[in-house]
Amino acid sequence: MAASRRSVEVPPMVPLRIGALARAAGVKLSTLRFYERRRLLTPLERSESGQRLYGPEAVIRVRFIRRSQELGFTLKEVSALLAVTDRRGTPTRDVTRFAEEKVQAIDARIEDLRRMRRAITTLMAEGFCAEDTVCPIQVSLGAPTLVTARKPRTPSPASVRSPRRRSTSVGA
Repeated sequence: MAASRRSVEVPPMVPLRIGALARAAGVKLSTLRFYERRRLLTPLERSESGQRLYGPEAVIRVRFIRRSQELGFTLKEVSALLAVTDRRGTPTRDVTRFAEEKVQAIDARIEDLRRMRRAITTLMAEGFCAEDTVCPIQVSLGAPTLVTARKPRTPSPASVRSPRRRSTSVGA
């Protein structure tokens, strides 16, 4: 059975002022203004008195931005993800490549979290680390890797430039 996409039903259009949006999304007003400056959030319109008005879907958008940040995504990555979701229809090659890279990054993060979970579980079962050993929790993600000294870079013959020759002739 194929996986189906769930759509979120948006209630009828009731414009939210910035304060109501902030309360509904659980963020500060300054956060919403920051998101606007970063072009992550755009008000639908302004009221006659100049207040920002947002659609009800803005609550979902702001919560998505915050949760993505909590999961470790940068605002630049969140912006790219939002651009993907804002473009409805057939994705371009760039969008597809971006999505594939995100999935790979998420898989790598999941594996890191699994390693750390195993290390913590082992530590809880075996007790604390001995003073003269490296703790398995640190080893799970932060074990020092052997760093070999880099060889000094020797230029290839093609990249070596001969010194510039100065012109000894005097202008006529």
